[in-house]
Amino acid sequence: LCEGALPNEAHKKLAALEKSGKLKAVITQNIDNLHQMAGSRNVLELHGSVYRNHCMKCGEFYDFAYVKNSRGVPRCARCGGIIKPDVVLYEEGLDPKTIQGAVRAISRADTLIIGGTSLVVYPAAGFIDYFSGKHLVVINKSETAKTVRAELTIAAPIGEILERIEVR
Repeated sequence: LCEGALPNEAHKKLAALEKSGKLKAVITQNIDNLHQMAGSRNVLELHGSVYRNHCMKCGEFYDFAYVKNSRGVPRCARCGGIIKPDVVLYEEGLDPKTIQGAVRAISRADTLIIGGTSLVVYPAAGFIDYFSGKHLVVINKSETAKTVRAELTIAAPIGEILERIEVR
């Protein structure tokens, strides 16, 4: 839990692209809320967020600070139940509504930018199979594990590349 983390240039540029109407959705495996901090509104968090936490017994909501400042396993002040972050843990399934939203956004996209991912983690890595648009772009520091037929592949950090894009 890195409370001081701030959005980088990639997060900021994606938010600017959304604000200009050129970007419809951000689909992320990150759980850090940095896209929202940068200003993105339509963010599909495949693995949830550490900024949403609920008591597993009574459902009471707890913020990031409460969980971060807890000693040991966070407990509910109301009922004593365990507080769990809204994140997907190993062997847990992804939220069906989030999956549907991601598949819908990808299948309707004219251009899909895959960035900052190795395409190793499934089922997220398989979502690319729903893309039938015109332009596929991959921006990643290293080769991706899954072979994709990208029109453009850039081997560099996504923040460095996106910061060069001019949003009009």
